[in-house]
Amino acid sequence: MADEIDSPNDLPAAAGGLAENYPEIWDAYADLGKACSGAGEIDGETKRLVKLALAVGSQSEGAVHSHVRRGLEEDIDPETLRHVALLAIPTVGFPKGMAALTWIDDLAE
Repeated sequence: MADEIDSPNDLPAAAGGLAENYPEIWDAYADLGKACSGAGEIDGETKRLVKLALAVGSQSEGAVHSHVRRGLEEDIDPETLRHVALLAIPTVGFPKGMAALTWIDDLAE
C-alpha cells in the first residue's frame, strides 16, 4: 500500500506544515509507514481496519478521520468501518467507542 501516509497536500494543516517545513522528516516518516505496511501478509482492507482500530484505541480523531476517508476511497463498506468502533466498546469503554463512532460518521454518513 503505497498510500499509507498521505501526501503533504492532502494532510491537515499541522501535518502538512511539518511536511512542508521539514521534508526530510516527512519522507522518513512516510518511508517507515510503507516499510511497516509491506512487512507482513495482511491484505489491504484488513490493514485499513487494523489501522482504524489503532486510531480508535488511541483516541486520535484525526487518524480516525484519515483511515475512514481512505477506507471509503478503497470501497470499504461504511458499516464495516462503524463495526470497528462497536468492537472497541468492550476494550476502550462505551464513551470512547461512541466518540469514535461519531468520528466515523463525520465522513461515512
